[in-house]
Order: sequence, then C-alpha cells, then structure tokens
Amino acid sequence: MIDIEEVPWQVSVQYYDRHICGGSIISTDYVVTAAHCTNGFNGNMMTIRFATSYREEGGEVVGITSIHQHPSYDPQLIDYDISLLHVASPFPLGSKVATIGLPSSTTRWPPDTVAFVSGWGSTRENGGSPRYLQGAFILTISESSCKDAYRQSITSRMLCAGLKGGVRDACQGDSGGPLVNKNVLAGIVSWGKGCGREGYPGVYSNVSALRDYIKKTTGI
Repeated sequence: MIDIEEVPWQVSVQYYDRHICGGSIISTDYVVTAAHCTNGFNGNMMTIRFATSYREEGGEVVGITSIHQHPSYDPQLIDYDISLLHVASPFPLGSKVATIGLPSSTTRWPPDTVAFVSGWGSTRENGGSPRYLQGAFILTISESSCKDAYRQSITSRMLCAGLKGGVRDACQGDSGGPLVNKNVLAGIVSWGKGCGREGYPGVYSNVSALRDYIKKTTGI
C-alpha cells in the first residue's frame, strides 16, 4: 500500500462513480489516461476522483468537459493508446495533488531503467481490486526482448517493463495509470498477457513517442 502523497499525480478515472482506470495529472486542466479506457464513452459518463488513496471514496471529484482520444488509436493492436481528459475545473495543487513531469519527444528509456507503477488494479491475476492504492518498482525492458516475448507487433509507441520471473506487474484496473521514473511520466499502463506472468512483461504507452500529440492537444 502507498499513500497518495507519494504519487500525488495519480487519479481514478470513473464511469458513473465506479473506478475503471487510472490516470495522471499533467497540468491543472488535464489528465492523461489510456485510449482503451475512454473508447466509446463521452465525458458526461465519466469523472475524475483525486487527492485520495482510496479507490471510490475520499478526496474530491471533478467532471470531464472533453475527451481527446488519439485519432490513430487502434483497438486491435492497442496502439496509440492515449487519451487526454480536460477537466471541468482546475486541480487545486497541494501535498495530495500535483502534476507529473513529461519527457521530451526524444527521451529514450534504456533497458533496466527503474520505474514505479501505481494504481488500484488487481493484486493478482483474476483477483479482486483493492480499496487502497498500490505501487511497485519494476524495470524497463528492451523493445527486442518484448517483441520476442509477444511475437506480435510491439510498436515504437509501446514501452515494456516488468521483472525477470514476473512477480510484480500492473493488472486489471491499473490501465491508464502512471509508470514513472524520477518524477517523469515514462509510460501509461496499456496491456499485457496476464499479470506478472513470467516471460510476459507489461506493455505501456510510450509517453515520449506520444509527446507531440500531448503538446498539440494541451499546449503543454
């Protein structure tokens, strides 16, 4: 378990007040999450709960005025898996609410870079979701190793991370949430085979590869 003050950019993206995905505060007006979390939805159905370590209680709730889902999002490949959510009122920054830094479009994450993933997803494959925020340190994995593992299209918009032997990983309910290195958002929880399975790292949206879209949409 971790406290929201350790990851104050973490939010819960909610569908009719129920947690469906994680997200990250990138400015006082925008949250970034995964496109597969918003596909087929509109802002009237969704809210953002923030400033709390609990999945569906505490903190504050803000509405969403618009969803900017990447126009090239491919639900089959789960490519370009990013959405930007414009909130109805600015986030009040403080100890429990902060923005996460963004990488440049040229940033690369070498294999074995330490990163921290957080969220309210299941703590084991096919398990229930915890009420309290969880987090784990994992390591980035080379694109070639990830391609060897999945034997399918791992694109430059994807970043792989996990641990040898599995053990710690993102899981169902963590989608859209942050993968962070030194207070910079490296990845967005996207997809994977199972949770923590040996030989199958988690796959994240590579924020540096999608940085130009964020800039174009938000001005950040």
